[in-house]
Amino acid sequence: MAVKPTKHGDFKEVTYSSARWAMLKELRAKAVGVMEALEMFHLQSLTHGSIARGDVKLGSDVDVFIPEVQNSFLVETALEKAKIPVNSRLIVQATPSYAMKAHIEIDEKTTVSFPLMEMRRVEREFYRFGGEVNLNQLKADVRVAGVDKRLMLIEPTEKGHVESNVVGREEFTAKILGVAAETVLDRVHALLKRDAVGRTGVFVKKELMQDETFELALKKLADLNPAVRRRMKK
Repeated sequence: MAVKPTKHGDFKEVTYSSARWAMLKELRAKAVGVMEALEMFHLQSLTHGSIARGDVKLGSDVDVFIPEVQNSFLVETALEKAKIPVNSRLIVQATPSYAMKAHIEIDEKTTVSFPLMEMRRVEREFYRFGGEVNLNQLKADVRVAGVDKRLMLIEPTEKGHVESNVVGREEFTAKILGVAAETVLDRVHALLKRDAVGRTGVFVKKELMQDETFELALKKLADLNPAVRRRMKK
């Protein structure tokens, strides 16, 4: 079931069970393994979302993101050398104005992604909006504040977290997260719209052939789609 934004002024303190702490430790260890493999090839990455905030639950994903445009061969070689299997490879573009990204799916719940073109500030800050940590922070058990899909600001505490509604407190939330108010407003608008009209899908989602590189697949898409060409020029 999709998680819906919360539209009232909730403020709640949440205490984690021992099982939840154990789940967080297990998911973070999995992320560390992937990120260390990338680090061996000088690829700086981060993980984001509930794994960064700490509020994991059954079904939480391990999303590793390389925030800079990379040569896909280098990324795939790093995973191969670490004997990390690749289940599928996709090019994904959320909307015509967003950068296309490479998604390497390791399993159903674990993904490595990176941009195939330069991202706008609001796109880059999307990860900080949801909460992001780097490899050193993961190893040091650092948890950070971020916003979940209910539009609740999650702020870690020693026993778990406190959560409060973002809607109507966008500027305050931006200051807490160290992002532009525009970024918070963009995400609030997107999540509330999705709640109103349902999941709208993505603009482009293409699975690569076995012998196809991300760069070649991107060129083919650009040749066929004027919107893709325009975004590349930006």
